[in-house]
Amino acid sequence: MKQGMDRPPALLWDWEPGEVGRNPGGLPEGEGTGGKGLNTVQRGSRLWAEGRERAGSEGGKRDEDLVLPINSSLSVTLHQDQLKTTTTAAISKDFTEDRIWLNGREEDVGQPRLQACLRETYALARVYGVDSDLSEVARRGSGSACRSLYGGFVEWQMGERADGKDSVARQVAPESHWPELRVLILVVSAERKLMGSTAGMQTSVETSPLLRFRAEAVVPGRMVEMTHCVRERDFQGFGRLTMKDSNQFHATCLDTFPPISYLSDISRRIVRLVHCFNAHHGQTKVAYTFDAGPNAVVFTLDDTVPEFVAAVRHCFPPESNGDKFLKGLPVRPASLSDELRAALDVDPTPGGVKYIIATQVGPGPQTLDDPHAHLLGPDGLPKPAA
Repeated sequence: MKQGMDRPPALLWDWEPGEVGRNPGGLPEGEGTGGKGLNTVQRGSRLWAEGRERAGSEGGKRDEDLVLPINSSLSVTLHQDQLKTTTTAAISKDFTEDRIWLNGREEDVGQPRLQACLRETYALARVYGVDSDLSEVARRGSGSACRSLYGGFVEWQMGERADGKDSVARQVAPESHWPELRVLILVVSAERKLMGSTAGMQTSVETSPLLRFRAEAVVPGRMVEMTHCVRERDFQGFGRLTMKDSNQFHATCLDTFPPISYLSDISRRIVRLVHCFNAHHGQTKVAYTFDAGPNAVVFTLDDTVPEFVAAVRHCFPPESNGDKFLKGLPVRPASLSDELRAALDVDPTPGGVKYIIATQVGPGPQTLDDPHAHLLGPDGLPKPAA
């Protein structure tokens, strides 16, 4: 039983990245919770627009226990219709122990990070009626999670206080601010990374002089510039800064000792594709950014999506899943001009990109009132998969 909680919770956190429009199942219609507190929350995934993992400048922790970053960062919350995480938390005096399931598999609830997530998760805060700055609470469970408490464009302020009370998330602009902005996720590989992002970044903090220089001399100015680009809906500036900062993040990975390389040959081909596409148009029409992995995230505007998707199909023809190559938002078919085909100047790599998820900026966490959305049954255990 967790100390400080008069009723121990059972928590199911179900996350299947890359899956579109999944209905997680849950309580049958009309079935109660047997006197238990039950709350289900759905939130969109995140993309960093001025952060380590997508387009920017997050870079490690200055305090691992309090999960305090060495610099501020800006993220984009994606729409839950295409990418989401669903969490159900249940509490009852009848429960004898805490239990947690991730993606349908029970995990050791004693792990320090899971204990932090149990204490600090948004769903549990809703169940217990916590009324405080939930981003500071969420940060203790997972640093990046604090940015997911808001929709749209969100800044995680690094703060200055030793206790971390001022390291919180603040919304820069709501999801409705830039309706033309689109996000394309080019899935190159769904395999587990050889080096996890948390371990990799901590190694960078310890060994990379470039990372420290970046946090102190580069990020503060870029935060101001990126925030301005978002507020002014300046895609040219937003796109160029996104790509430059992604490139610099991966430079810090190579500056780490031993060096870390997250990009694959296909990742680098995507980089070349984007620059050739932009050069043909004489302006920044699309912008790439890479997380701690080979999959590309491409920002663009809605009127550019069809042509760029056609360019991706041309350079990375689907091997066998042509009808499932594009997921998420619908994209009208488009053809490539002979001039653009010549400008791309790449040898096609069949199957290099497994599929594309098309999405847009979305809202913050949503409490799901539909009992069918619950992941836990009235006994506090996961419901069978539908």
